[in-house]
Amino acid sequence: MTVLPKLSTGLDVNVRFTGISDFEYTPECIVFDLLNVPLYHHGWLVDPQLAEVAQAVGKLSYNQLVEKIITCKHSSDPNLVTEGLIAEQFLESTASQLTYHGLCELTSMVKEGELSVFFRNNHFSTMIKHKSHLYLLVTDQGFLHEEQVAWESLHNVDGDSCFCDAEFHLSHALGKEAAGGSPQEQELNQRQVDQDYMIALSLQQQQGGAVLSDLELAQQLQQEEYQRQQPSPATPPPQARAQPSARPAGERRQRQKPDSDCSIL
Repeated sequence: MTVLPKLSTGLDVNVRFTGISDFEYTPECIVFDLLNVPLYHHGWLVDPQLAEVAQAVGKLSYNQLVEKIITCKHSSDPNLVTEGLIAEQFLESTASQLTYHGLCELTSMVKEGELSVFFRNNHFSTMIKHKSHLYLLVTDQGFLHEEQVAWESLHNVDGDSCFCDAEFHLSHALGKEAAGGSPQEQELNQRQVDQDYMIALSLQQQQGGAVLSDLELAQQLQQEEYQRQQPSPATPPPQARAQPSARPAGERRQRQKPDSDCSIL
């Protein structure tokens, strides 16, 4: 009863790097035992073929490995220092908390059609194996109105996934980048909206405060956008510029008049 309220904020899970079900047992894990839900909580495994990395990480949990790295850095033994650097490099190179060895272990050990819990980057996801492929239940708010998106494939450690509907058919809905947009894309879009808004205000002022119709405003905005996208004429290199011709003494150079059709916003 004391554990159940913690479900709304998260559970304390400390992984080990030796198996997909290896973790430090905590009282919070009793929820999975009582509900008989398999906890394949991670694919963050060390490849046993990498002998040096496997020796440096050993059977330690994540918290224990971090403490070991700190201790080894301050050690006078060069072997311990090297071991700590190898362990630190492993954590940095697998910051996505999923390795190809762990992905292979998940694919081979999860049963067909079995619902289980997958843990990665402090998030719990519902996982299922369908026709030998792993899928995660999509719960991102960006897909709230995407009716054709229900599952996300788990076949790559870099996050390059596919989206499927409830029947595991490939969905043609937009991916996460298009649904939510990266922060850089959102910032660029917001800048464009602000710029268009300022242009619209300027156009209204040029019309003497008259209210433009949507069609008229759209046409003028399109014209302004077209003018912004026109490339400026390239300036010839200094050595290619024509030399000014000699003028009689006292003759003034005529200043070019500004184009009366141009206006500064």
